[in-house]
Amino acid sequence: MTPRTFGVIGLAVMGENLALNVESRGFPIAVYNRTAAKTEEFMAIRAKDKNVQAAYSLEEFVQALERPRKILVMVKAGKPVDAVIEQLKPLLDEGDMIIDGGNSLYEDTERRTNELEATGLGFVGMGVSGGEEGALNGPSLMPGGTEAAYNELEPILTKIAAQVDDGPCVTYIGPRGAGHYVKMVHNGIEYGDMQLIAEAYDILKNALGLDHLQLHKVFADWNTTDELNSFLIEITADIFTFIDPQTDLPLVDLIFDSAGQKGTGRWTIVSSLELGVPIPTMYAAVNARVMSSYKAERVAAAKLLTGPTGKYEGDIPAFINKVRDALYCSKMCSYAQGMALLAKASAEYNYNLDLAEIARIWKGGCIIRAGFLDKIKTAFNENPSLPNLLLAPEFKQTILDRQEAWREVLAVASHLGIPVPAFSSSLDYFDSYRRANLPQNLTQAQRDYFGAHTYERTDKPRGEFFHTEWTKASEMSLQTGHTD
Repeated sequence: MTPRTFGVIGLAVMGENLALNVESRGFPIAVYNRTAAKTEEFMAIRAKDKNVQAAYSLEEFVQALERPRKILVMVKAGKPVDAVIEQLKPLLDEGDMIIDGGNSLYEDTERRTNELEATGLGFVGMGVSGGEEGALNGPSLMPGGTEAAYNELEPILTKIAAQVDDGPCVTYIGPRGAGHYVKMVHNGIEYGDMQLIAEAYDILKNALGLDHLQLHKVFADWNTTDELNSFLIEITADIFTFIDPQTDLPLVDLIFDSAGQKGTGRWTIVSSLELGVPIPTMYAAVNARVMSSYKAERVAAAKLLTGPTGKYEGDIPAFINKVRDALYCSKMCSYAQGMALLAKASAEYNYNLDLAEIARIWKGGCIIRAGFLDKIKTAFNENPSLPNLLLAPEFKQTILDRQEAWREVLAVASHLGIPVPAFSSSLDYFDSYRRANLPQNLTQAQRDYFGAHTYERTDKPRGEFFHTEWTKASEMSLQTGHTD
């Protein structure tokens, strides 16, 4: 049998769909799954009459591939990836490469890259975004590893990736764990995006009283705008039209309000704390999912803790537009935070990330694909060293023009007792970033008072540090009557 160009290990839905995507682009493939029955089912149904060779042992699988072998591993992140790698290593030859396409922690990818490259094998940690549909029809791909390994894979990856007006949604991200790091931050932005949309929905439903059909129209209209046109807004509009066949009620109203998470949002937060980059919108989104899991406590608390009630009594169509503006401003802050985190990680880990190119490959295939990513790409093309997206001329003016509406929406939500943690965190981020002076001068004074941590002075050169004996100074001031 003709040697296979590409191999896939792991036939869960994402693995199956990526395998079929590769095959549909003209590359003969081999597949293997630890459970033989799963392989048999795949071959009998989805892979029937396609250029796919099944293998029922890793030895058979490896022997079916042309050299240098290109093996995509699609198994659960963590120990299962390590287990597959250990089983593959003695079967492979120098120059063969393993591609981890799961949601692996970038630190694991760094370790695996170092270990495998020392043995002469290539390793690529590749973020894959787009869900089941994207995997089958064209995802956004974020491969990291050696550039030589990427060059070997490029003819395949550029064919299976989503295609947009300026090329395929794949690029060489950077060395070692760069691909999985970028995918992690992508997922953090995704958390923020989803929470912001949920908060807009909460306001429209519970402050304005919109029903499911009105909600559908609002989100469908928003999806036609340059600002909010995106995959997540599109599917949100669709969700409101689905009627549960058992109850004839909108299905969204019957879904339990406890959101799950798989860890990438938390990883993003941990990394931001380690690097010292504020990403409060993503913090708020992760915290909101955690709070949602306290369902029983919330139900009990709702009977004991009262708050404001009522509806918005102003101009509803005008206020809907203000919610749209608040959502867009908040989204800009969320993306600004994500890009700032990528820039800091790039410098810290020597990833040499191209932020304009990252924005470009997110334009298609992935969950956060949105029209305004083209504006982000343009902003970083015009100024690759842009310190913050909010300083780009177009984004700066847009947010300045809409901030009054943004603030009004938060005020109304607060007045009506509707929690909007991601909206609030985004506005706090904007207000903190735009202020030349923050109250942490007092924080520094407190730290020096109780711990002698020292401080810098505004009337002295930066880098000079001072300490005050605060108790003695306070006693002397009281004795002399000087309190300023």
